[in-house]
Amino acid sequence: MSSASPAALPLDASARAQLVAAAGILTTLGRVFTEAGHELALVGGPVRDALLGRFAGADTVDLDFTTDAHPETVLALLAPVAEATWDVGIRFGTVGARVGGREVEITTYRAEAYDPDSRKPEVAFGTSLADDLVRRDFTINAMAVRLPALDLIDLFGGRADLEVGVIRTPGTPHDSFSDDPLRMMRAARFSAQLGFDVAPEVVVAMTEQAERLSIVSPERIREELMKIVMSPDPRRGLTLLVDTGLSEYALPELPLLRLEADEHHHHKDVYEHTLTVLEQAMLLEDAHEPVSGPDPVLRLAALLHDIGKPRTRRFEGDGRVSFHHHEVVGARMTRKRMQALRFSNEMTDDVARLVELHLRFHGYGTGEWTDSAVRRYVRDAGPLLTRLHKLTRADCTTRNRRRAIALQKSYDSLEKRIAELAEQEELAAMRPDLDGREIMRILDIPPGPVVGDAYQFLLDLRLDRGPMEQELAEQALRAWWAARPS
Repeated sequence: MSSASPAALPLDASARAQLVAAAGILTTLGRVFTEAGHELALVGGPVRDALLGRFAGADTVDLDFTTDAHPETVLALLAPVAEATWDVGIRFGTVGARVGGREVEITTYRAEAYDPDSRKPEVAFGTSLADDLVRRDFTINAMAVRLPALDLIDLFGGRADLEVGVIRTPGTPHDSFSDDPLRMMRAARFSAQLGFDVAPEVVVAMTEQAERLSIVSPERIREELMKIVMSPDPRRGLTLLVDTGLSEYALPELPLLRLEADEHHHHKDVYEHTLTVLEQAMLLEDAHEPVSGPDPVLRLAALLHDIGKPRTRRFEGDGRVSFHHHEVVGARMTRKRMQALRFSNEMTDDVARLVELHLRFHGYGTGEWTDSAVRRYVRDAGPLLTRLHKLTRADCTTRNRRRAIALQKSYDSLEKRIAELAEQEELAAMRPDLDGREIMRILDIPPGPVVGDAYQFLLDLRLDRGPMEQELAEQALRAWWAARPS
């Protein structure tokens, strides 16, 4: 690439208007750098979103800049105009700052590449904006707005690709993915977020270089996977991961759900069913009370709820296919995969618990559960109950309309009974009728494991019978104590 300044294009009125809300900070920073003899340009997502009409100029929008000034010079130039600066990314050429109340990142032109066996980039500073843009992931992110003039720099046809909705790389996709293998997952992510198609040559490179993803850290893979799952169209991104083989290194349980067809043993396509359950769960985020908006725990549970089926599949003698206890096996697999991807313990526990409980409702049958069974359902779900409602309803994907209506009515009945019992018995805070101190007083015993055993007995009694008068609870506790082996 030449170090000469690239030619500018007029920024259309709509895109320029999109940037007006941020124009003050753009102008301020642009003048500071140009008056010091340096270049500064807004790059990446804000430029793309302005051209798409999606950049609202909100304070929460990230503003990323690139410059020919080295990090130490950037810090010096920012000193008079920034309320604060930080240099945690300075070894990668990035300086962070708060200017006019907004957080920004300014990165020196870069020309970086990955060592074939390393997870970390080897950073080298570039000498021109063109050098910097060619190393970016996709053409739609390889545009810049030169400051302070607000002129568009588009060297690789990014604006045209936005117009037709296609994801391409500025250079060859093989070179791009060799530099940073995570870009292959980013292609799937942008496809899911924007509804764009990935160019055929990019898909070929993703398929051929899928194994390169193995050098990327689990944390970075997790972040891209969750951006796909939380996108408006996760099916698009997840399908691309499976079709290219990338899922083998990100979520290997997913392609295994494509169980082979068997002419003698017909069963539901578990992979397609899973994607449908995910989409139906997304609809219920706002269509079923309480409204939650995009819910990562619910979406992950929907995606993983049947991953235990391949391991538990059995062909029965009568021609049926069974998946006995796949929810228990699936919960263990869910926990193992989420731990491998470094999810938090809390989120791992919640998603695994939902996977474990997702079939519990089907024991409800025709609505003949006892009050005790309803209490236990609520107790076992705990704070996940509303998510379990949504997951269970989303899991109904039968094409038999009559059966689908029957299942929904049955669950309506269960939710109604839960609400009625909740009014009567405070189900959400269900506890035994006697607490630990009362147990020790009545039985005249010190703190210890026996108190826990007695507490569990009383809790089971509470679940079975509902609330009891204190006198009756005390009588039951004494009877339990007398019947214990010495």
